[in-house]
Amino acid sequence: MYSIRMYSKADMAQGHGVLSAHDEQVALVKKYLSNDFQVVESKVDIKRENLKKPCDINHFHTINPEFLFFALIGKIRGSKNVGYVHFLPETLKSSIHLPRPIRWLFYKYVLFFYRRMDALVTVNPYFIDVLEKNYHVPRGKLTYIPNVVSSENFSPLATEEKYHARLHFHLPQDNFIVLGVGQLQKRKGIFDFVEIAKQMPDIHFVWAGDFSFGKISQDYDQIKQLVANPPKNVTFLGLVDHSEMNLLYNACDMMLLPSYEELFPMTVLEAMSCQIPILVRSLDLYDDILFDYVQYADSTEEFMARIRQLYQDDSFYQHCCKCSKAGSAEYSEEAVAFAWQSYYFYVL
Repeated sequence: MYSIRMYSKADMAQGHGVLSAHDEQVALVKKYLSNDFQVVESKVDIKRENLKKPCDINHFHTINPEFLFFALIGKIRGSKNVGYVHFLPETLKSSIHLPRPIRWLFYKYVLFFYRRMDALVTVNPYFIDVLEKNYHVPRGKLTYIPNVVSSENFSPLATEEKYHARLHFHLPQDNFIVLGVGQLQKRKGIFDFVEIAKQMPDIHFVWAGDFSFGKISQDYDQIKQLVANPPKNVTFLGLVDHSEMNLLYNACDMMLLPSYEELFPMTVLEAMSCQIPILVRSLDLYDDILFDYVQYADSTEEFMARIRQLYQDDSFYQHCCKCSKAGSAEYSEEAVAFAWQSYYFYVL
């Protein structure tokens, strides 16, 4: 049996996709690949415990500086170093605000870390070309494996359970409810989300998420003011515990993700697993991962028209629910587990 040590400090901040992706992937390996691979540890204690025994594969989920040391030790001992590409400089630029010199150094470090890996996994095939052409990462190092969510954690609930779910989150029972999930960032489309809500007063809008990066988040003050003074038909729930997110998806009628930049949103997979309609911004990076499992729009007017159609046309609504269900089947645990099994053997 081969051993895999999972390195991550994603839990230093809650409520972001990297943490969810790490937890889901570790659980997937333990559940489906336990005959071939043993996960030595996941959320690591950066002390001598990590130096006692080399593993066959070191899998780095985050890019903390101390992990470069463990990657070097692993290299000396014959381990294979695998890095997870959860973000690129351009996605960081629109997420956090840093002084220009610090930002330049940080971006350099991100790419330096990626280049130190023996192999890299990206959650969207779109970024293989980006990493190769823009950042000169050898294509042979790059592999696409999608994110995954557990069907045990995310699944549709019965009508009565949905009623109680709305009670739990203090949401109106009789309204059509649109859910937004993500960090409070401009790139996530939070301003568009609220603008759409203002123009659709008969529909209720809910946003789950907080400032994962605190005051260095882009447009922090402006968004803070928006959250403090929302329209009457908008509810900001703040950070919702991951254990309650299935309840929240089921409490709502659809999910709206007007984000301008993503890799492979965990929220989309979670909503798919709950089989509710999903509406996203039409981005090139979705072409090879979301296909026709979701609905697309570009402008505020188009978003509103699609939401109104989902609200008023039951046959269209049921069609979109079936699309989400099909997307969930495409990215099932079994399919993604097989991809990881093949990949780990390939790396070895």
